[in-house]
Amino acid sequence: MGEPRLPEGVLLRSLIVLVLVFSSCETGTAVAGGPRSTPVAPPLSLIDQALADLSSEDQSKQDAAVQRLSEQGDPSLLLKLEAIRDNADRSVRLAIKPLMDLLKNRAHLSSADVDQRRSAAADLGSAGKAVAVPWLEAALATESHRWVRYAIEESIALIRLASNDPADKIKAAAKLGELRSQNAVPALKDLVQQGGDSGATEQQKSVASAARAAIEQIDIWASWASAFETIFRGISLSSILLIMSLGLAIVFGLMGVINMAHGELMMVGAYATFVTQECFKAYLPQGAFDYYFLASMPVSFLVAAICGLILEATVIRFLYGRPLETMLATWGVSLVLIQAARVYFGDLTSVVAPSWLSGGAQVMVGVYLPYNRIFIIGLSILCVAGIYFLLFRTGVGVRVRAVTQNRDMSSCLGIPTRKVDAYTFAFGSGLAGLAGCALTLIGNVEPGLGQNYIVDSFMVVVTGGVGKLMGTIVASLGIGGLNKLLEPSFGAVYGKVLILVLVVLFLQRRPSGLFTIKGRHAES
Repeated sequence: MGEPRLPEGVLLRSLIVLVLVFSSCETGTAVAGGPRSTPVAPPLSLIDQALADLSSEDQSKQDAAVQRLSEQGDPSLLLKLEAIRDNADRSVRLAIKPLMDLLKNRAHLSSADVDQRRSAAADLGSAGKAVAVPWLEAALATESHRWVRYAIEESIALIRLASNDPADKIKAAAKLGELRSQNAVPALKDLVQQGGDSGATEQQKSVASAARAAIEQIDIWASWASAFETIFRGISLSSILLIMSLGLAIVFGLMGVINMAHGELMMVGAYATFVTQECFKAYLPQGAFDYYFLASMPVSFLVAAICGLILEATVIRFLYGRPLETMLATWGVSLVLIQAARVYFGDLTSVVAPSWLSGGAQVMVGVYLPYNRIFIIGLSILCVAGIYFLLFRTGVGVRVRAVTQNRDMSSCLGIPTRKVDAYTFAFGSGLAGLAGCALTLIGNVEPGLGQNYIVDSFMVVVTGGVGKLMGTIVASLGIGGLNKLLEPSFGAVYGKVLILVLVVLFLQRRPSGLFTIKGRHAES
């Protein structure tokens, strides 16, 4: 007998089954009914590997990861970095923070907010990362705002100043000198010092020479910028003095009254502003708070004017023609007002400037003009224009000027001189209150506020010429400007003493002041 043979169909089916089994083993799949194998994980990308290495205990891996992610510079990584930071220990958080700041600043370069773009550019320059130069150059190509462009150019030059290439350092130093960058002075001084060492190379000496030239440019410009800012601060101080002195000049010129409580009327206006602010906080919606200062200006004027009207009716009216008694009485009133404010309000309160008066405008490199001081200057101009219109373009002004020049004749012509005295004193007091309202924008409110300005105000009045509007304007500008010019060299106290000496010497030569007065006081 021969050997038994399998049918051809059975043999073919067996071969197919074997092929399927082997192929399923190679591909990691299982035949029906068999166990399923574990899938093989794909390899990590370089970015994912770097993110994983941030949590590594190996410092070199961590540093390499930070470097790789910095070079990538993708702001979309911030969410992943925040997730890693939230679940990491302190060392990992410290390593991640500079990287996150770098990526945030890159994202902010394209912000719609000008201040945010400028701040981001400045922060990138301070960080000194060379990887940020292409980002800054790309932002510079599309930036249109003047001071954001300045910040970007300054940051690029600051980063390149730390380059290893001497040629790049020389170009960066020259650029920083052109930009008059105060932020670059420390780094430039370091380069000058390196070039002055005994072992310095010719390249280091060339870099030091370029840095020295840049520092000279920056210093010259800084002196001009400082002078400009000093003049501006002097004008803003003069503006407050002017508003306060205008009321004092009108009262002194009309009534011959030396009101030592005029500074306290200024303090009353400042506290009226504070109370208005607190009322807006307590009783009005939050969105209305920014308008409190507009409401506080008429409120401070009216409150101080009412106080002045009461003071004139109860004290000053009975002391006309007796300047020494008037001065002593009003000085006593000033002490009462100071103590009352201290008891009711305490020693120190503050007024928050509204948002539209916060910040400032940069007009030149190193010259920043705060909005609150610009507002004070504008307010003083409006006050001068309003007083000029009142005195020289209205019937009330005619009566005031008539009483100032000749009281007896004015009374004979039917002008109620007593009423003119009262209303004029109230108006002058209201101007002092308005000056106090303006002063809250640049200083705190405290009971002795007016004492700091009453002496300067009297000096303005007597130097300019009693009762003369133009003399008050010129004298306030001169004394306010001298205050700011002398303070850096002599200090606030000795500066005021020196100004007082100069005023006394001036009055010895010209007792009537800058502008000669006319009227009954001149004739008496």
